[in-house]
This record gives sequence, structure tokens and C-alpha cells, in this order.
Amino acid sequence: MFRRILIANRGEVAARVLRTCRKLGVQAVAVASEADREASWLAGADEVAVIGPARAAGSYLDADALIEVALHHRCAAVHPGWGFLAENAAFAARCASAGLVFVGPDPLSMRQMGDKALARKTMGALGLPVIPGSAPLEDAAAATRAAEEVGYPVLLKAVAGGGGRGMRRVDAPGDIAAAFTEASAEATASFGDGRMYLERRIVGGRHVEVQVIADAYGRCLHLHERECSLQRRHQKVLEEAPSPGLPEAERARILPLVADVVGRSGYRNAGTVEMLLDAEGRMYFMEMNTRLQVEHPVSEEITGVDLVAWQLEVAAGGALPATQADIAVSGHAIECRINAEDPDDNFRPSPGTVTTLQVPEGEGIRVDTHLSAGDRIPPNYDSMIAKLVVHGRDRADAIARLEQALQGVRIEGVATNVALHRRIVGWDAFRAGAYDTTSLEAFVAAAGRA
Repeated sequence: MFRRILIANRGEVAARVLRTCRKLGVQAVAVASEADREASWLAGADEVAVIGPARAAGSYLDADALIEVALHHRCAAVHPGWGFLAENAAFAARCASAGLVFVGPDPLSMRQMGDKALARKTMGALGLPVIPGSAPLEDAAAATRAAEEVGYPVLLKAVAGGGGRGMRRVDAPGDIAAAFTEASAEATASFGDGRMYLERRIVGGRHVEVQVIADAYGRCLHLHERECSLQRRHQKVLEEAPSPGLPEAERARILPLVADVVGRSGYRNAGTVEMLLDAEGRMYFMEMNTRLQVEHPVSEEITGVDLVAWQLEVAAGGALPATQADIAVSGHAIECRINAEDPDDNFRPSPGTVTTLQVPEGEGIRVDTHLSAGDRIPPNYDSMIAKLVVHGRDRADAIARLEQALQGVRIEGVATNVALHRRIVGWDAFRAGAYDTTSLEAFVAAAGRA
């Protein structure tokens, strides 16, 4: 195991990695921008380096500064967390060139999966079913031809994309040229890469992802699946594990197949295979995220695995400490993302100082946060305050625990989405597990009209 690592991230992400480092006896060096230098979560680090201004491009995205800090503090490895440089193959390569272990997959795997069209081709060739779609498209005319072959409706997607940026839904042939131009321009602005591809839009689909982790000794394990369909503008709001919508026969078929395919691809460390479950109960590959996800705690809660600890073990050259047979599902877990935003004002971000932060404690309740009362949420970064995670003996028990836990949340000083989560828990479609990727948008819109 490493003696000392650099955590190349901030906020809840850094606080989460710090907790595992303390548990393992690994010294951790944290970095902070000028906006974060007084943040309370930094107290958990062994050393802290202030690396630049509030603007992320001059601090958390400054590869030179991060590597310089890691070398200066005699770190053996860099954990990128999730977000910022976590999926940046060039940064991973630069860490290796500097003699630092990057806690994640190798740069080749990151490039292979970061190119969404190439990832579809790779995974399809290895045996995963993929959504019918196209190769990268040269122009709007090529998109028109591809859409005719695939069949409407379609989704235009950015090859280098994610988070809904560079994505457009097209329902009719007359709309595709303009949509291609808009999506490509947005992708260029967001990712520096305007290449597009398209997929058939599966109406009524559910977003179900599989957590995997692989070592250098030929073992790739899955930690079962997560349901991530409750989204707004392609941003996840609430996740649960296992998925209430995945048929048992498809679960038994697809989970071992995903682990086998990822293992045969040569992938190492943790990753998330994002899939779409259609109305007939069939799973299709969409993309792979070459990092942990924000929602990984629900997988940890149902399996008892510390995924950050396993990441560090694999990155240090160790073997995974379990077999697939060891990873059984225990109960049900649900995570609410509590953000500083106002759902009643089109989810406008609400930066500011958190004057009161009271979260529930008790059996089956986990709260991942980096904040304390008096901390400031800067306008420069994401607006996450905490992740409220509950674990119950079954889904009904988990929902009951979540309902009670949400009543115990009290946050003042900034607007939050806690009230929205309370409404979701009481929503019939959620309680029945009968929702898809479009359901939350419709629910929020209906509430706004009421």
C-alpha cells in the first residue's frame, strides 16, 4: 500500500477519499484553491497545499501545479477522485512520466472509453449489446443518412461528451440538420471536440449502470447495478441499488457479461458501465466512465465494499481481495444528492454560507459531506452540500428510512433541494419503482403547474 498520496480534487470528493486514507493509515496531501483555503474539510488532511485561484482552470485543473505538489510532498500516487482531471488521459500519462501512480485506469483505456463512438465499437466487438447507432458523423448530411438507417427518434451525442452537453433529441427528419449544428457547436465549446454520433432513442428507457473493478491479475468483478433514472437535464438527482426495474433473468445474464467484457478489454481499476434498460427489459451499452461515480456509496452499502480502498489496493499492485462469489447483495440503498440550488427557481444555484447544517444520524443512515456550519459554498464549483444515503433490509424499508431521514435534515443560509427529495419519496411512481429517465422532468413540471 502507498505511504502517501495526493488527492487531486476538492470538497465532498476529497473528503470521501480522505476518510479511506485515514482508515488505511495512508498519509494524504490535499490541495485547495484560494476559494477553499479556509474550508473545514481540509483539516482531515496530513498536509495542505494552496495551488491557485478560485477559477478551476488555474487550480484544480492545473496539471503542472498538481504534479509539482505531489513531487514536493513526496507522494507515491495521485487519486483524482471524480470530476476535474479524473478522466483526463493526458494527466494520467503525465503522472506516470513523473514517477507517480495514477489511481485509475491506464491512459489507453481512458482514451478508448472517453471516445464514446470508439467505446461503443470496442464493447460491441467484445460481446456487449449496444444501442443501434452510428459511427462518428462528418456533417449534417451524414447525420441525416444515419438517422434514416437507425430510425427516428434519435439522440445526437458528442463523441467526447458527457452530462448532456452536446446532446440533442431529434424526432423528425426536418429537425436533424439544425440539431446537428447546435450540438456540434456546444460540444466544441465544452470539450474542444465537435464530433458527433447518433443513437436510436429508446422511449421509456431506464438508466442502469454496473459498478466494476479490475486488477492486474486477470480478475474483474462487478458490484451489481445501480438505478440512475431519476434525472433532470441528464443530471442525476437520486440513485438506488439494486435497480427496481431490472428483470432478474436479465440481471443474471448481463452482470457477469459486463465484468467479463471489461476484464477482456484490459481495463484496470474502478469504472462504471452505463447502460440503458428498454421497456422490454433488455440492457444496452451506452458508455463507460473510467472512474468512480458520485453515486458509488449505494453500491458500497449493499455489498459492504470500500471502493476507494480497493482502488488504492489495485493501483499499488495488489490483487482484489475477494472473488465474485464473495460479493452478495445485502438489502437496498438509496442516495439523495442534496445541492445548494432552488428547484422552484429553475434549479438556480445558491452559493453562500451555510449557517446551519443538521443531518440525521442512526442505523442505516450515511451522510457524505465536506461541510460544517459556517462553511461557504463558492460559486465556482458544483453546488453539492451532501449525499444522504440510507440502507434498509429491502426497498420498502429503505424508503421508510429515507422518508424519516429527510425530515431530520435542516440546512439554512442557502436554498436547497431537500423539499424536492421529500416530494420524490412520497411520489407514487417512485414508491412503486415504476419510473424512467423522463419521469422526474414530468413530475417537476407538473408540480410547477399545480
